[in-house]
Formats: sequence, C-alpha cells, structure tokens
Amino acid sequence: MTGNGDFGRRIRYHRHRLGLTSEQVADRADMSAGYVQHLESHLGTPDAGTVTRLAAALETTVQDLLGGGRERPPGPGPAAAHPVLEVLEPEECLRLVAPGGIGRVAFNGPDGPTVLPVNYKLHDGAIVFRTAHGGPMDQDLRTGVEGVDIKIGFQVDRIDEAQRAGWSVLIQGPAHHVPQQEVEKVTEADVTPWAGGERQLYIRIVPHKITGRRIHGL
Repeated sequence: MTGNGDFGRRIRYHRHRLGLTSEQVADRADMSAGYVQHLESHLGTPDAGTVTRLAAALETTVQDLLGGGRERPPGPGPAAAHPVLEVLEPEECLRLVAPGGIGRVAFNGPDGPTVLPVNYKLHDGAIVFRTAHGGPMDQDLRTGVEGVDIKIGFQVDRIDEAQRAGWSVLIQGPAHHVPQQEVEKVTEADVTPWAGGERQLYIRIVPHKITGRRIHGL
C-alpha cells in the first residue's frame, strides 16, 4: 500500500535540502536507488541499520529522520570540536534567505519587545509576508503618522545538528503595508502562511542593514 508516510516525507525533505537525487542518496547510503524511492513513497519504517545509513547519507540524525524531538528547540547538543564563526557579506546573506521559508519578525509591540514567526518570500529585494487585517501585527506595525516608519528586525536561521553547523541572517529596516495598487504584483511572491485564515494584508520589509554569521567546523 502506498501512502507517502512521515518517514518518506522526511527522506524527501532532507534530500531536497541537500539538492540530491535518489541515485545520489542511494550511493551515499550504499543501497539501490529503487529502494530509496520505495522508502519515499510507501508507509512504514525500515530496520535500524537502514535508518542509520540514510541519516548519515542525508546529513541528519536518526532521531530527526524518525521524527523524534520535534517539540524540543534545535541545537541542544555540544559544539563542534573546532568551530569557526564566519561573518557573512550582505550578498551571501540575501542568497541564503532567497528561497523563503520561515523567519522571525522582531518589533516593539504595546507590551514590549515582540518576536513572531512568519512565512516569507524575498521579492524584488524586499522581505514579504502576509498577516491579517486588524490583527495584532497589523496594529503594531501602523504608526498612524504619515511618513513615519516602523523599524523592525527580521531574522532567519538554519541549523544542521548533525554537522554542528548553521547560519543566521538579520535584516533590519522599515516595514510597510503594501499599497493596494501594488498588491497584485506582490502576490507573485506566492507567500502561503502556515497559520491559515484570512491573511490578505501584505507587509514589506525594505532592507537597510543586512548582517549574518555562519558556524562551521574546520
């Protein structure tokens, strides 16, 4: 019976994350490409040895491949033996965030500093995300004063626990409600909020300062 279970989805997710074909994963894991494709498309979990080989081939952990630890924060393990902290140029930062995904918006709300996750895309050099008209973020990002910007921070990171590596990018700049006459063009970004609901208000962050860091081993 086919059903594309959770284990298969995780294999495919990590394969796409690394930009690998089924054949390349199979070669890394010393198994046939047909078997990798079978695991991706069928329900069930193979034996422990197969899972271990796949985790190594996909540069992740057995726990992550099996779906364990989804409720815990990332990165609880020890650092690499000889970690290197690299400062990233703005161009590299934009390259890293360009695929879109989930980022965090940081701003001063009525109750103090506030950080919220959003689904975003990079569109025409700006960060674009959607929220609800009249919602808390809509209200917090309005000044009520013509020409006054709300300066916010937008952060994206990716953690590779298996390699004890990762990167973090911080974009700072003003946030604006996208004018109605520009909404049709911004919809090209195809931002889809995971939270669902009526989130038809587009917010655009224009980068004024872009910084980033990468941690990796020697």
